[in-house]
Amino acid sequence: MLYPEIDPVALSLGPIKVYWYGIMYMLAFLSAWYLARVRAKKSATWTIPQVNDLIFYGVFGVILGGRIGYILFYNFSDFIHDPLILLKIWQGGMSFHGGLLGVLLAMLLFAKKYHKTFYAVTDFVSPLVPLGLGLGRVGNFINGELWGRVSDVPWAMVFPNAGPLARHPSQLYQAFLEGVVLFIIVWVFSSKPRPTMAVSGVFALGYAILRIFSEMFREPDAHLGFLFLNFITMGQLLSVVLGIWGILLIYFAYHKK
Repeated sequence: MLYPEIDPVALSLGPIKVYWYGIMYMLAFLSAWYLARVRAKKSATWTIPQVNDLIFYGVFGVILGGRIGYILFYNFSDFIHDPLILLKIWQGGMSFHGGLLGVLLAMLLFAKKYHKTFYAVTDFVSPLVPLGLGLGRVGNFINGELWGRVSDVPWAMVFPNAGPLARHPSQLYQAFLEGVVLFIIVWVFSSKPRPTMAVSGVFALGYAILRIFSEMFREPDAHLGFLFLNFITMGQLLSVVLGIWGILLIYFAYHKK
């Protein structure tokens, strides 16, 4: 099955180019803003102006953290030779785990500004994230990057720049699992009152499990390969840490005094 090559440039206006990857991020932030407004209207402690400010903080956290995290975790050697690649977001290359750290820092600053507890903010934010993650994976698919491992399944695709062999369209697997499935899990779980930290824990643990599973179909980054045992990838290793954090959050949510 041939990969349906899509021009990564969605629209050209003279020297200005609008990339599909950027559009996916814009849609991700719009979906988070809409869902945040829905949650705020059902909450006695959140207001619409706070939601608008929250998204503003989140945008910077995602973009800065995601890009810096990608460079540090996956592409540091290229950064040493060309520091300007840090700014080339339109070429792809965003790390979820780096973006998560960026968002956590942004949420900490937001919590201090509005005198909220940190985990009250992350519990509110967690259900807003998965759809954006899914849209980001769609952007990866359009860019023809982060392709899957060689496979003979009927829907395997021959990606440009990935050689002549058909591969899993792992970007779409991740878009479904990390986007749709995780959204349903966290949104439904958060629809009822939960102790502080529980929603954040379910998001962290749920993402970790789904990411570790989906990485089994994704080709490891060529410059990193498998980290050890010819099996574990960087994405899986980082997700194990995230999953442990999620388990601890859930435990303390239901056992704290």
